[in-house]
Formats: sequence, C-alpha cells, structure tokens
Amino acid sequence: MAVEIRELECFLVLADELHFGRTAERLYLSQSRVSQLLQSLERRIGGPLFERTSRRVALTPLGKEFLTTLRPAYAALERVVESAREYAANAAGKLRIGFQGAANATVLNAVSDFQSRHPNCLIDVCELPLNDPFGALRRDGVDAAVVMLPVAEDDLVLGPVFSQQQQTLTVCSSHRLATRSSIDAEELAGETLIAIAGPAPGYWRQAQAPTQTPAGALIHRGPDVRTLQEGLSLIAAGRGAMLICRPTAERNGWNGIVNIPITGLPDSSLGLIWRRGEQTPTLKAFAHHLKTS
Repeated sequence: MAVEIRELECFLVLADELHFGRTAERLYLSQSRVSQLLQSLERRIGGPLFERTSRRVALTPLGKEFLTTLRPAYAALERVVESAREYAANAAGKLRIGFQGAANATVLNAVSDFQSRHPNCLIDVCELPLNDPFGALRRDGVDAAVVMLPVAEDDLVLGPVFSQQQQTLTVCSSHRLATRSSIDAEELAGETLIAIAGPAPGYWRQAQAPTQTPAGALIHRGPDVRTLQEGLSLIAAGRGAMLICRPTAERNGWNGIVNIPITGLPDSSLGLIWRRGEQTPTLKAFAHHLKTS
C-alpha cells in the first residue's frame, strides 16, 4: 500500500510533541484528523506506533524503531525537494535576451555575473532592430529585451531602468552647430531630425526624434531609417541630425560627424522588458543582476 506523506509528517510531529493537541496545532489540523492519519499509518505498518492513555502518549517499541529509520529518510526527501526548488530559483535552462544596438557594460556585466552564479542556465543574446523594439518579444523570439525608453505597452512589463545618459545631437562636420561645445534643446528649432521608421509605436518614435522643442517650436521631420548605421550615413551626407545617447555616439564615431552634448531634454535610458505574466524565476534572477550591476 502506498504511504501518504501527510501520514509520515503527522507521525514525526507527534513523536516530537507526544501530545495530540499540540500536533494538531503545528499541522493546522483537527485532533480527530491527526488520529485518523495515525490510525491509517498504523494499519499500513501492521502494528501500533504509540501507546495512548488519557494522561500520556508514548512511542511503542515499534514506533521507536520506525522513528529511528524514518527521520533520516524523511530528511533526505526534504533535501531532494529543496534541491529542486533551488534549481528552479537559481535559474536553470535557457534565457534569451534581446538588446537594441550594442550591449553596454551594464548588460554585459549582468550577463557575466548571472552566468557565474547560475551555471545551469545559458544566456543567448541577440540584437534587436532599432525600429522594432517590441516585435521580437511578441513573436516569442526572446524572453526579455533591453530597449530604449519610453515603454507604454499594455502587454509588456517594464523592469529595471538603467544607463541614464545625456543625449547628444549628432551632425555632420559642416553643420551650423558643429563647432559648439554644447547646445540647448530650444536650438533644435528649425532643424531636421532623422526619424526612426515603424513598426515602433508613434510615441516611442516621437521620443527618439521629437517634432517640437520643449517650448513648442517646430522641428522638421527628416527621412526615416531602420538602423543606426542608416542614420549615420544620412548624417554624414548632410540629410539631417539625430539624437543619440553619449556612449552610443562615441562608440559609433564616423569621419565627418560630430556629437554635441544637448541640455534641456530628458536623459536617454534603457529598460528591461518582458511579456506580462511571464516573469519566470530565471528572468527574475537576471533582472536582479541587471538592477545591481
């Protein structure tokens, strides 16, 4: 006959307490249920495990022998369950992370730290198109994505936000502002900003290439691009300018292109996002490493 785990648990607690009332309290059961479990176990074994009187409860010789052999076996079973729980919590399997542009130091450090602490989980990374920050997530091509903010999608969750960086205006060396050491956002009035093509949502594209200064002056919309390299090519050709965060601008320096720090605009930021309702233990662990990197 198959042994019920609840019966064994009841026996072990009663062997500790030698009192039906305290055993019932510890197990959140009624005393009658404790008695039922014990009687069922005794029937399985074929003999009494406790001597019960109105004044005391004591182990029988059979109960003492059973307790001696059961304790290490039950402890081993608990270790098996705990090991499985830790395995799940410590992230096993594979985690697919997408990112826009080049993975920066924060992301790379998080990947390295996560991988060293969770060797059972393999992280795959892939680059996401500049003009489609959310598509890979929705197609289940990645489990999470590092994207430029803002994110206001009902079906996606925004996790850790990091890498807040000053924005720069990237222009060709012959541009009227190219010799400036810095500019204010209002000086974008009348300029042409190269835009990012769809399928990125409008609010996201507007944040990367606004059509108005903070005071409301008009900024002209330039040609649409799908990648950063396309945008840099158009900048070098004098077709317009782009707002690019300082580290990205410095990593992608081209001859004939100048990066000018700009004030009066929100910093560029990155965020980790995933599908709503799909925060696995693996993803939760990676988000923690990203937050603390």
